[in-house]
Amino acid sequence: MHHSVVCAKPLRLLSPERGFLNHELVLSNSSIQRLRRLAGRRSSRDDEGAFIVEGAVLVGEAVAAGWEVEGQYLAPGADPIDGAGEVHYLAPGVMEKVATTETPQPVIAVVARRFASADVLNKATFVVIADGISDPGNMGTMLRSAEAAGADALVLTPGSVDPTNPKVVRSSAGSIFRLPIIEKITLDAVGRTGLIRLGTSSHTNREFAPVDYTTVDCTRRIALVLGNEAHGLSDNSAVDEWVTIPHVGQAESLNVAMAATVLCFEVARQRRAGSSTVVSS
Repeated sequence: MHHSVVCAKPLRLLSPERGFLNHELVLSNSSIQRLRRLAGRRSSRDDEGAFIVEGAVLVGEAVAAGWEVEGQYLAPGADPIDGAGEVHYLAPGVMEKVATTETPQPVIAVVARRFASADVLNKATFVVIADGISDPGNMGTMLRSAEAAGADALVLTPGSVDPTNPKVVRSSAGSIFRLPIIEKITLDAVGRTGLIRLGTSSHTNREFAPVDYTTVDCTRRIALVLGNEAHGLSDNSAVDEWVTIPHVGQAESLNVAMAATVLCFEVARQRRAGSSTVVSS
């Protein structure tokens, strides 16, 4: 009597040249459950020293920047990315359960976390400090603007959002892989490196009134300090000088990521001018 053999899940060629077959991974697979943990829990990313990157473009950015990519997980029909580690194929419908967006990208990769040493600050001339920033979208935009304006690093004080949160990674548009990130550093520690900490405020009734950001000499060694979305910087924050972005109308303040962008490009403008003398408006 002949017996037929039925595979629980289809097989796919992992390497057509070698003829190696790989099972498509189902939702209950331990590797897929790990992906879900890395996507949803900061504690898992901290414990495992890894995070997920969604989409072929961003995975390619990680590879190009020399980050260690552990492996890639492909939805049906997706093509592997060169240099992105071991290839795993997902069964139909699995990517939708793992991805963090409503319209999932066909590729997810697991990348090893890495942060820059605080020693970077000793030679830096321009850094951006995210002091207690909590919104992932804001953090990603700050990364993007800081890189575009030529900052040497982004510093995250304790209590800031995880820079490897999936939304931060997406919002950074690849900047996370190119701009050094220094995590869990206090404002006091930054001050000890000799960087002048420029605190940002939308209020003019402080004991030491902030000055127009265009009149501050940004060709010095500076650190732009931007505070939490809800509370901003406290009056007793460890900063050396206060700056503000003047605005009209009834808006209380700019979004913190927008303010960071404006300030970063003022720094870039002054440095392109190549002069330490700033003309007051």
